[in-house]
Parts: sequence; C-alpha cells; structure tokens
Amino acid sequence: MVLLAALALLAASTTVLGDATARGSEAACKQFSPSNIQDVALTAATYFPANARVDITNVFSSINTTDLPAFCRVELKITTNATAGSYAITEVWLPDAWNGRTLTVGNGGLGGGVTVSDLGGVAVPQGFAGISTNTGHNSTSGDGSWGGPHNDNAIVDWGWRAVHLSVVAGKEIAKQYYRQAPKRSYYAGCSTGGRQGLKEIQIFPDSFDGIVVGSPANWMSHLQPWSVHMSLNVLPANSLCFIPQSTWDNVIGPEVMRQCDALDGLLDGIINDPRACSFRPEALTCTPGQNMSTCLTEDQIGALHRIFADYYEADQTYIFGGYQPGGEKAYATGLVGNPPFPLPQDWFRFFVLNDTQWTQDEYNASIITLGEQLNPGQSDAITPNLTAFADAPHNGKVLHYVGWADQLISPGNSVHYYETVHAFARANTSLAVDDFYRLFPVPGMNHCGVRRMLRSNADVGGQAANAFGAVMQPQPLSHDAEHNILAALLRWVEDGVAPSAIVGVKYKNDVPSDGVAFTRPICKYPSTVRFRGGDPSSAKSFFCA
Repeated sequence: MVLLAALALLAASTTVLGDATARGSEAACKQFSPSNIQDVALTAATYFPANARVDITNVFSSINTTDLPAFCRVELKITTNATAGSYAITEVWLPDAWNGRTLTVGNGGLGGGVTVSDLGGVAVPQGFAGISTNTGHNSTSGDGSWGGPHNDNAIVDWGWRAVHLSVVAGKEIAKQYYRQAPKRSYYAGCSTGGRQGLKEIQIFPDSFDGIVVGSPANWMSHLQPWSVHMSLNVLPANSLCFIPQSTWDNVIGPEVMRQCDALDGLLDGIINDPRACSFRPEALTCTPGQNMSTCLTEDQIGALHRIFADYYEADQTYIFGGYQPGGEKAYATGLVGNPPFPLPQDWFRFFVLNDTQWTQDEYNASIITLGEQLNPGQSDAITPNLTAFADAPHNGKVLHYVGWADQLISPGNSVHYYETVHAFARANTSLAVDDFYRLFPVPGMNHCGVRRMLRSNADVGGQAANAFGAVMQPQPLSHDAEHNILAALLRWVEDGVAPSAIVGVKYKNDVPSDGVAFTRPICKYPSTVRFRGGDPSSAKSFFCA
C-alpha cells in the first residue's frame, strides 16, 4: 500500500509536455527556500488554491478574481546595484500545472509595479511560470517624478536592468521550485512593455526564445518630443487651432469614414489600411453662415494636416510618424486633448532636463538632440541588428502588433522599426525578415487594445478586433494558435509554423460575457484585410492581400 501510494503521488506530481514536467503544490510553496541566487532575497511565498480569491493591488496594477488555477506567488527583492543600495521588487507566479515554460510580462509608461493583472490574466491560466518586476520603483504609469533629481540609478533600472535581472532570477526560481529547468522562455508586453522586450533581445539575445511586443515605446528619445509636438499642434485650449472632443467625434470622425471607410469594400466603421486613405480635411472647411460646431476653421484644418503628418525637423531629420485616419474618437484622449498628456512633461522634467518647473510651452528642437545624447537609462531600443537573437543556433522569433488607430504611439513607429530591421537583415545577413520577425497592424485598434487609459474613463479600445491573446486585453476567443498570438508564437518557435494571420475578436462593450460583436483576421504586414463578401461579423468573410 505504501508503494502504491508513493507511485500515485509521483504520478500526480508530473504532467506530460513532451518531457515530464514537475508540478507545484501547496507543500512545495510553503517550504520553498531558493538558494545560491546572487543578490536575490525571498520575501514571501504564498499559495493560492484553484479558484481562491486573488485580490492584489499595487500602485501600478491590480487583480481581483476567483478564476485562476492553483499557483504559488513568490515575491523577491533583487539588488540591482549594491553600491547604490538600489533594488527591484519581482514576483514569480508558479502554477501547479506548469507547462515547462516561463513568460515574462512587461510594464507600461513610466510606471513601477509588478504587473499582477497579466501574471494572472495571461501567464498562470496558460500554465506559464510568470515573471514581472516593478522596474526598481513604485509609481503609476504617468508619473516620472521618481526619476529626479538626477536619480540616474533608478532610471537605468527602469530602462533595462530590473527586467534583465528579473528574467535571470525568475528562470532560476522556476528551476529550483520545479526541480527542472524551463525548456523555453517567452516574453509579452505592450507600449513600455514592448520596448522592454525589444531592449532585452537587443542586448541579451539568449534571454528569450520568442517575444510578443505591441506598439513598443522603443524610441523614447523621439517619442516624447513627438508627443509634445502633437500637443502643441492644438494647445492652448483657447487657441484657434484647438479641436475639442466633440469635433473629433461628430465632425472629423464621420468625414474620415465618409471618405475612407468603403476603400476596403465594406462600410463598417473600420479603415483596414489607413495608408490607402488620402483624407482631405478641407472638405470640412466652414462656409459663410455655417454653424461653427459642424465644420473646421482654417487653423483647425492646418492642425489636422500636422497631426496626420510624419514629424520632421527643419533639416528634414525624421523624428516620428503621425496619427492615422480612423481613430478619431480616441485622439483627444491621447496626445491632442486638454490638459496635456502628463507623461512627456515628466520625461523632460525628471529624465532629460532635471528641471521640475519645465513645461511643454518651453519645447524646442534642441532637446531632441539632448535626449538622444543622454538616452536616459539606455532606454532607446532601436538597434536594427537582431542577428544574435534570430540566427542559428538561437533562432529567436518576434511577433509585433500595433493598432492603426493608436492614440499614444504612432503606428508609424512600429512600421519604421520593422523596416529598419528588414533593411539591415537584407543588406548584412542571409536571414529573411519573415523567418524571424512578423508585424501585425490591427485595423481600428487604439493603444494596445486596452479599454481604459490614463486620461479618462472613456472607452478607447477602438472599433476593432482588439482581443487576440496579448497583454492588457480581454481574453481571446480561444487559446489556440489561430486566435491567440502567444500560442501562435509558441507554435512558430517550437513547431516551425509561422503565422500569416491572427483572428481577433471584438466583444460587445469589450466585455467577453456580453457576447461577440464580430471576428476579424489581423494580417501580416504589408498585406491588409479585404472583404470577400458574406457575413461581415465573421472572420471567414475576409482575406489577407
């Protein structure tokens, strides 16, 4: 009987994923004491049984659910610079039913806090050992005050160091907990999280086997000047150029759709390829005697042209892309509303200029050069050479997505970085970009596909199939590789099957329990989705071309 019980216990402690993979347990969690991990201290290990209440909140992220499988929450304090006494808070969530892989999830904005929402929303439910860090400080995503004055050490932690040390520590924690090394390591993040993923593979190419990155803030030295430039196109609010939210919603948005919506073969409120839309705001010019709330002044039309244009300096140096037609309802919640979006001002105050009184009215082009030279925290992640990550024997993969209607980071930035990688690979290697890096622009989707943003409680997910398994999103329709971009990445890395499209879903009110509004394929760049006929709410009625 003792032998039979022992065999039963052994069988219950493993799950088959090609190789036998150890399981976690309440006893293992309570007894866990990692050893010999330099500069890493365990601060807590808490076991959550299946369907227990998981209610965790920090200044950056929160989760409150009873839907999770059993897992062990391991909390760590990682010394990032012993001389300076700096440290990062990191958590590793270890599911009992482990799939043998780690998944590191990123952060957002300038924020500091373990991203518990994605550890519980993405990693643990799919069997990953999830890793996340507060990046060395605690703050909301729009608060950069922790970076000054001259807090360079904390900025470096945020820029790259805390994530890297957390990845190294998290893998070792998983190895010691399960008594088996992870067989694969993955990453998922959007915005700053996208930047973090690209930065890691650029400087530590062996950290991950594959990454999913969304709308990356990877060119901070250009993104933040562009953000201020966009704001100054319309502010102050009493200027002749200012465009109120109601004008975006009721005047500009409908005219954009009138001019451009039918170009893809279907009138559905979504512009599938805004590059094909030559929007002419002059059609909205006020005529004598017209109600001014139904048209645009010449100053507003000039502002619109600048908003939709790429940003070049006087010497024709490219700085950043512009907004694209199709996201008008969200644009005033982003960079062209009132008051100014807070993050860029904090970036310059605390990261670049160390001047807490600086306001965006003092902006001039010289601070672009200064920001490039300082590159605070080495945060720019614009290296086009991904050879060490992508080439044999590592063979790493990148899946990159961006909303064509992104209101915080121009989708042009994603296209620009993809094309620099493409050009470098073609000119300097034998690699074809399609073999390691694929970009998926999402028609109609706002920043990262999330429903709520910093500025307001407005719905800003976009009229888009904005749920496809990425972070910060509602759950995908299915966790298979057709509907879940993370599953598609695993299939590409582990089975060699690369995705050419992902099927996204738009839920009614962006709430899965409210039902499906429509499904739509998200096509691999540079192709775009086309309507072939049939039911416009079904992805089967569309194709990529």
